[in-house]
Amino acid sequence: MELAFAASVYPINVKRVIYEIRPHSSKLVTNKKRSFHNKFLCSVAVAPDRNRVSEVELENKKHNLLLAVQDTQRGLAATADQRSIIEEALVSVEGYNMGAPLDMAVLDGTWRLQYTSAPDVVVLLEAAARLPFFQVGQIFQKFECRDQLRGGVIRNVVRWSIPNLLEEQEGATLVVSAKFDIVSVRNIYLQFEEIQVQDINISEQLQAVIAPALLPRSFLSLQQLNSPIQGSPDVLQFSKLDQDHQILQFLRTFRAQVPVRNPGIGRRSVGGLYYLSYLDQNMLLGRAVGGGGVFVFTKAQPLEL
Repeated sequence: MELAFAASVYPINVKRVIYEIRPHSSKLVTNKKRSFHNKFLCSVAVAPDRNRVSEVELENKKHNLLLAVQDTQRGLAATADQRSIIEEALVSVEGYNMGAPLDMAVLDGTWRLQYTSAPDVVVLLEAAARLPFFQVGQIFQKFECRDQLRGGVIRNVVRWSIPNLLEEQEGATLVVSAKFDIVSVRNIYLQFEEIQVQDINISEQLQAVIAPALLPRSFLSLQQLNSPIQGSPDVLQFSKLDQDHQILQFLRTFRAQVPVRNPGIGRRSVGGLYYLSYLDQNMLLGRAVGGGGVFVFTKAQPLEL
């Protein structure tokens, strides 16, 4: 269908001009009208998508925060200037969903520590840096709250090792478990319950000391099937190998649990407030209320304990 239109209001002494738009054509009759049409098209083309711009800005700010913490050894080596830059970058990210209710389904899962200024964590990193017989590997926070509305369980997980005795970085696992309740839009209250040491992975050097004659299980099974009557040297040798194997299995599956109690009146569990200042699918920012430091986490693969 063809379309033609004429201006309906003109000054009295101005000559009226009718412009025609031909169907399926971007060309107008006069150069003047073409110029206006092109300008109009350009203004539409550069009209900003504010939601899209906001998402890009947020991702850039998150990227800048991770860059700022990258060379600080999770906060251990951060200088005063670096901490100032990190705090500024952290506040910049926190402003994007400040005050929004916590999404428990998003919070649920495993988060890897990238940076902290919390003294109780930094002192652990300092010990690993100073003591040659102590190593600290990855540090995680694991939230279990997917089907909960007002709380759940949080587990602080530290991978650690003793060189030459346990495997590098992940020789053993320290787990500090706590229940948490949401006390305001972004504040959760932690009530610590117990400390566990588990998943002990013995180094090859220690295995050589504990079981110098330890052989593959297939060989042990063969020895058991083909061993002569009881009391023979072969049976005694198998018995020794089996005992060594049981010792190693015991050490690997060993788990020590210590309840966390406040030595004060009533011996209540130790607790504290934790402010979750930012949360999305791949980043979690937190602040321990009362000057306990800040935390920067990124989403990690599920952690089985």
